[in-house]
Amino acid sequence: MPNLSDLGRALLLIGGAIVVLGVLLLLAGRISLLGRLPGDISIRRGNTSFYFPIVTCIVLSVVLTVILNVALWLLRRH
Repeated sequence: MPNLSDLGRALLLIGGAIVVLGVLLLLAGRISLLGRLPGDISIRRGNTSFYFPIVTCIVLSVVLTVILNVALWLLRRH
């Protein structure tokens, strides 16, 4: 039978991650620079527009990778 304290820790970690993600999504609309970085592709021709925030995607990817690696490193220490 699995240890219930490990299951409890996992559920708390998942719940905390969901709360943090929710707060970040609420605050993301207030950050005016997000999605408008130099290098983001925006094309408008006639009635058609195309927008691809490539640099924003790269920056978010790097930031999330660092955060997750630090979190996993902290979890493995214990």
